[in-house]
Amino acid sequence: MERLLCLLIGYVCGLFQTSYIYGRMHHMDIREHGSGNAGTTNALRTLGKKAGALTLLGDCLKCVISVLIVRAVFGESQKEILPLLSLYAAAGCILGHNFPFYLKFRGGKGIAASVGLLLAFDWRLFILCAVIFFSIYFLTHYVSLCSLSAYAAAFAGIVILGQMGQYGMDKAHILELDAVMLGLTVLAFYRHRQNIGRLLKGTENKIYLSKKRKGER
Repeated sequence: MERLLCLLIGYVCGLFQTSYIYGRMHHMDIREHGSGNAGTTNALRTLGKKAGALTLLGDCLKCVISVLIVRAVFGESQKEILPLLSLYAAAGCILGHNFPFYLKFRGGKGIAASVGLLLAFDWRLFILCAVIFFSIYFLTHYVSLCSLSAYAAAFAGIVILGQMGQYGMDKAHILELDAVMLGLTVLAFYRHRQNIGRLLKGTENKIYLSKKRKGER
């Protein structure tokens, strides 16, 4: 029951679609422009840096908030499995972001919300994934490749730290924690399946924070 409640709390928080709301404030549905995705990268590409930054912040914060709510509700009664319940909350938020019922389940890809997951769940993983993300970004400028590489690293990090006893739970709950994170990782790769196809073909779009140099794609 606690797990379902955590998923529900997260899902409700995830329904706050930052880029969609920002787009509507500018009389447009961002899902009808660019990649058709209601996420940070499409907001940056379609509406500019301000929209991209606000979308990243908003989508990140809603996941942090969902985890904080769960910790406030279950911090005393379920202290022994609080890391697991926190991850369920984050998972619910990502599901709400990706599949908002009021937008016919057409949302984002969950990467910015996953940044909030790392911030709220384990700051060490946040730093690790940030280093991986920006290292790959400055080498390739493929945001999708950066995101998926960081996601894979986050999954590996949770598995390793869990086995080292860093989350203070028994083996069964550690395995459940790993399973939830594996599910989120598979979902992230599935949501990026078209990006993966373009990466393999060499046709994926590059994203630049400043004007690209002449002659670059």
